[in-house]
Amino acid sequence: MPAPHATATHSPARVTAVLRILVLSTFVVLLNETIMVNAIPRLMRDFEVTAAAAGWLSTAFMLTMAVVIPVTGWFLQRVTTRTAFSLAMALFLAGTTLAAAAPAFPVLLAARVIQASGTAVMMPLLMTTLMTLVPPQDRGRVMGNITLVISVAPALGPAFSGVLLQLGSWRLLFVAVLPIAGAMAVFGRRKLVNIGEPQAGPIDWLSVPLAAAGFGALVYGLSGLGAGDADRAPVPPEATTLVGAVLVGLFVWRQLALQRSSAPLLDLRALTYRHFSVALGLMCLSFMALMGAFILLPIYLQEVCGLSSLQTGLLLIPGGLTMGLLGPQVGKLYDRLGAPRLVVPGAVVTALCLALFALTGEQTSPWLVLALHVALSAGMAFVFTPVFTSGLSVLPPHLYPHGSAILGSLQQVAAAAGTALVISVMSGHAATAAAEGADATGALAAGVRWGFGIGAVLGAVAVLVALLIRTPPAPPQPAPEALDEDGTTRDKIQKDPSFSGE
Repeated sequence: MPAPHATATHSPARVTAVLRILVLSTFVVLLNETIMVNAIPRLMRDFEVTAAAAGWLSTAFMLTMAVVIPVTGWFLQRVTTRTAFSLAMALFLAGTTLAAAAPAFPVLLAARVIQASGTAVMMPLLMTTLMTLVPPQDRGRVMGNITLVISVAPALGPAFSGVLLQLGSWRLLFVAVLPIAGAMAVFGRRKLVNIGEPQAGPIDWLSVPLAAAGFGALVYGLSGLGAGDADRAPVPPEATTLVGAVLVGLFVWRQLALQRSSAPLLDLRALTYRHFSVALGLMCLSFMALMGAFILLPIYLQEVCGLSSLQTGLLLIPGGLTMGLLGPQVGKLYDRLGAPRLVVPGAVVTALCLALFALTGEQTSPWLVLALHVALSAGMAFVFTPVFTSGLSVLPPHLYPHGSAILGSLQQVAAAAGTALVISVMSGHAATAAAEGADATGALAAGVRWGFGIGAVLGAVAVLVALLIRTPPAPPQPAPEALDEDGTTRDKIQKDPSFSGE
């Protein structure tokens, strides 16, 4: 992805085509992120592995995302749009093919790592292209459409996998995705155009291992803090977390030094823009609370309420659909009203729903849980779309790839931290309740309530940060150049007020 020049607009049909290709491809790769949830018990039987080992199919995906995303800020500035897209889809297709044919568990695990590498490139590519092509007055609307995809795809994953597992082998999870991803790769390669021109530049090879080891160890350590078998881990998760934090600190120090003399791997000057930093903080708090709720809800519904994994997946779909379907409407409201009038009410609703979840128990109706989950998802929709849009919009064009990479990297860290925090609290209070004489279900219900309580505290802090959100004016930007498919003919993308990105 070349260094972005700015806001788009000749040939709105061409701009729309570029975004649609990237959005649909992103939907396919994100659907795969949560598709393994319901397959864990079957994989344990087929490969004769423990639950902890099978859980690595999700952990490895998350770790790979954390390792690869920090490098994308540098990478997307130095390759064409079509090259970045082709690499992302090629990695995803290779991983999906290998997973479908995996003869042993280690092969399946390696396939998930390859898949995640493609996904890690696709997300920043989509966000950077959007910020480059779409004029500021339309970004909320287009970001809302992208929120629909980002929200709905992971929500559909568990239900999609539940249906396929009813029909046959777990290999269907990959076989069904393969032709869709292949068609998107071929179509995208033929229709996608290059935006701007790549910028040649050196890579700091010391920064690469620092980023990989630092973010990987930090996410892995945080994930281990909440695991039930943390005390039996070969390396204590506390030590891994500390090492990761130190390495990330060294990575930050290295980038600050490089900013004074050459091009850093991840340009942290994006953090000097106050609006971006505030939006980043709110996103991290909200993501911690959201991921904590998402990890607690299946445990509560299955272990306390007694629902099956398929019933749980189906019950949680309306919330994901609500967040996704509200995205375009929230985006349009953002273009009219700005961020504060949407973010503050959304954060309040989110915190209130998490507080109400903390009051649930063994006798709580699943229908009430469904209603609360839908309301929670609606609140999050009013937070995420305006926060992403206003946060990235304040950056100058050459920092779009780096801002997207910082956002994606800290999302992974926030997800791991939120999960570790609520699981640790849940486990500790469940053990205390059991020691005081509660039965297994009652003890777990007590632990879940405390976990949701921590989420409510995070939500309350998010409300305070939301009060600092503003809608900054976008900096003036020249029009970008769009390369034709042969990479030689350029035409300026002119401003067209009718373009909506839909």
